[in-house]
Amino acid sequence: MVFALSIAMLAWSQSAKAQSAPSSSGDSANNKQTQARVPTGVILVKGAWSSEWPGASDSVTPVPEAGSVANNVFRDPYFGITYPLPSGWTEKYKGPPPSDTGRYVLAEIGPAGTLKGSARGSILITAQDLFFTPVPAANALQLINYEKDNLQSDYKVERPPAETKIAGRSFTFFTYWSPVAQLHWYVLATQMRCHAVQIVLTSRDTKLLESLIHDMNNMKLPTEATAGTGAGDFPVCVKDYARDENMIAKVDPVFAERRFNPVPVRIIIDKEGNVKHIHFLSAFPGQAKAITDALGQWKFKPYLQHGHPVEVETGIMFGRPPSGTTPGG
Repeated sequence: MVFALSIAMLAWSQSAKAQSAPSSSGDSANNKQTQARVPTGVILVKGAWSSEWPGASDSVTPVPEAGSVANNVFRDPYFGITYPLPSGWTEKYKGPPPSDTGRYVLAEIGPAGTLKGSARGSILITAQDLFFTPVPAANALQLINYEKDNLQSDYKVERPPAETKIAGRSFTFFTYWSPVAQLHWYVLATQMRCHAVQIVLTSRDTKLLESLIHDMNNMKLPTEATAGTGAGDFPVCVKDYARDENMIAKVDPVFAERRFNPVPVRIIIDKEGNVKHIHFLSAFPGQAKAITDALGQWKFKPYLQHGHPVEVETGIMFGRPPSGTTPGG
């Protein structure tokens, strides 16, 4: 299962490197860490590190990485996803923290050890923050086309990207496989809250993969979150909104010590133009505090939609941007 997960992530990581080579979390590599036993059921990724501070300014507003499996149902309140798992399948591993380029592993699901007669396979649910992605993609379709065009030579495209409907929502669907490993990948991607959410199905058994796609029609996906247009409990998603022309007051964060790492931050701005929620994808505790103190003094012009003020979600890159990206979100 770990092998399948590693292969599933390999194509994306290789393609991202073709565009740029994002650095790891600043100078955290210079901080000597004591040796510790790896917790059971946790995937560790080189360059990712757990925060020692809360990753968000409050514990009420959902964040993308807070999805979980309970009673055989995967739920992610941030995206509004409700996904009943296939019968006999369960969450296998917890994903790493989000990367400084906005890459999330939301869930890794596989057959339970007690499931008899099942072909091996996995379901990997990921999200790519389109504010901070290092690849040239502004939406889910462009991201899928980039991944397809940058597959390693030993992977072969089986079906080119095409639109399909899952649970009443439009997805981009394409498949590829490895002749050497005899593994097939079925990739489905859709855009939600300025993220490209991907569901990657992996197995040697194509009949199993077709069955898993059929089961995905039991998902519930809110239409309000599509492309970040905003409605109900979802804010409008606006890239690069933290520009001077949209601001009334701004205070730069003051860092107690110099760190040479990117600090991607997502914020939600309320109807009055105040920052009501801060979500750090990757930061040192001191950086998080300094940025939180500064953002508490920021004031935006209210964002109007159809003549009425609405909440806005946007991204800001503090510190040094990863190679290949531009400051701001």
